[in-house]
Amino acid sequence: MNRLLTAALGAMAVAVSTSALAQALPDAPPISAYGELPALQDAALSPSGRIAMLATVNGDRVVLMLDPKLKPLNMIKVGDIKVRGIDWAGDDMVLVTRTDTQELGDRYIASQAEFANIMIVPVDPGKPVRTVFADEREIMNAVQGNYGVRQIGGKWYGFYGGSPMERNQAGTYYYNGAPLTLYRVDLESGATRRVDAGRTRSEGRRYLIDGRGDVSVTMDYEYATDRWSLKNASGTELASGTTPDGSAGLTAFTQDGTGVIYSTYIDDDVETMKYYAVPLTGGTPQEMFAGEDIEAFYRNPWDGRIVGYRTENNDRKPVFFDEAWETEVRNIYQGFDAQNGSIAQWTPDLSKVLVTTGGNADSGTWYLLDTVAKGAQVIGRERPQIGPRFVGAVSTYEYTAADGLELEGILTLPPGIEAKNLPVVMLPHGGPASHDYEQFDWWAQALASRGYAVFQPNFRGSTNRDKAFVDAGNGEWGRKMQTDITDGMMALAADGIVDPERACIVGASYGGYAALAGVTVEQGVYRCAVAVAGVSDLASMVDQERRETGSKELVEYWIEKMGPKDELDSISPRKLAAQADAPIMLIHGRDDTVVPYRQSTIMADALRSAGKPYELVELDGEDHWLSLSATRLKMLEETVRFVEKHNPAD
Repeated sequence: MNRLLTAALGAMAVAVSTSALAQALPDAPPISAYGELPALQDAALSPSGRIAMLATVNGDRVVLMLDPKLKPLNMIKVGDIKVRGIDWAGDDMVLVTRTDTQELGDRYIASQAEFANIMIVPVDPGKPVRTVFADEREIMNAVQGNYGVRQIGGKWYGFYGGSPMERNQAGTYYYNGAPLTLYRVDLESGATRRVDAGRTRSEGRRYLIDGRGDVSVTMDYEYATDRWSLKNASGTELASGTTPDGSAGLTAFTQDGTGVIYSTYIDDDVETMKYYAVPLTGGTPQEMFAGEDIEAFYRNPWDGRIVGYRTENNDRKPVFFDEAWETEVRNIYQGFDAQNGSIAQWTPDLSKVLVTTGGNADSGTWYLLDTVAKGAQVIGRERPQIGPRFVGAVSTYEYTAADGLELEGILTLPPGIEAKNLPVVMLPHGGPASHDYEQFDWWAQALASRGYAVFQPNFRGSTNRDKAFVDAGNGEWGRKMQTDITDGMMALAADGIVDPERACIVGASYGGYAALAGVTVEQGVYRCAVAVAGVSDLASMVDQERRETGSKELVEYWIEKMGPKDELDSISPRKLAAQADAPIMLIHGRDDTVVPYRQSTIMADALRSAGKPYELVELDGEDHWLSLSATRLKMLEETVRFVEKHNPAD
């Protein structure tokens, strides 16, 4: 095994060194260098500093385990599965979270759903790999809620939500719609024990598990009344309220472990999240993080206590409560500022830290920092074929919309070409409650490598600014959100950077909708459009949300975002197919559970009926997030081919 791992690491080193060879070549790297999943996709640290990596070695995707000195410990092949994350349970087990899309059958409203599984991979190659619930006939083989891992009596346990199965008279186990149940799983043996039976079918329950492995806090939600209730282990109610669509949640234990932090929306304002802390013994809730736009929280993974957070408005840098940690982290970010560094993970004592970089002259690099010895070393590169000179320059470009609103976007320029009168690809993001920022973006860089300027506009409704900016997008699908994209291109043209007569629009999810709208709702702007998993019929998408979720509030949310329901047809590309003034490519995964594949087929039908040029590319087995290497590469190859055909760069 050690010889195999040594050979695998050697192969990784050879792959990394190919970037030096590529720099000596005049041509850009192949599209596969951009479109395939990264050579190093994810990494995690154990408490003692062991490293687990999700990597590609000799064409195989593997989980590779190393000691703190990078000595190989174990390696398993995982193939082209949808890995959502890797983490450690102590120093001897790696947890690999994966998902699969399953057909639900005629008994269910939705036709498909995405189910998660957790693989337990021992460091010891002599021990078997297990999957949570796989050996339990009375529990559905799917994890439906992850409440963390805890060390109890020297052993590691995972706490997971699961669906109980019932046995019929024929001896067959089936799911009868029982509520989710909380289970404790022995991660070494796989043995499972029920901890809490959950609530009724009309209620939901969430949990916080303390460092001893006890359920310290529960939050119950009644779907019919929208009422939630927060209780401690003794059943004493700590807080309660009424919020739409279950919009209240458990965040973490307080820093000292004596209280709980929870979140809730107030005043029916679905854009304003409030956080409160209340003692576990009871008391008056106190607001926390007032005025902060929280993007993520950091918790101690072994006891659930909060240690810090990250906001949208501090360049995505974490804030830690411990003064020494805060100082150390600020020093790390300062040291990696030029490389656009970001902390990915750390050991419980912050002695070892994983840092990722990517952006100008860097196609993605992972570093291991030793904060005690004050050293750093590269542990892997995400795209070793893309050397520094093949990375297009990335910058933030500011412009003004037609109505005077100040906007910005991310501009990626083709490497080695003067930024003058370039063909352009507009690449609006998905969401639309999201935003782009300066980083190495594989999709943008792939197009830039073929000679295109690529612009990713943060149109109104994006999350790169305050709530008012997000709200400015309400009701503006196909309207000002759309013209914000065009205004960005025209500003670049006015500065002489791009040629507005040589433009295409490409995007995924909401960006796919924007791409379709760019040649149907809008006219005379683009030479072609590529929509990946794009929404084509807004009214049918809203109706599907109503059928599958039964949530009146969620439907109202989307109507608020899109616009009045009786006006949705006027901004739906499917309804405007006869107005399409440029060729369209539709790309969609068959296993998409977010935007159904049907949204592309009905658009294709409408274009065919209208006699408009189009291509439909089916990605078999692919989901909404382009999780599989082969189909993600196919998407990129088809996109580049289509853009080059209808808007050649030379």
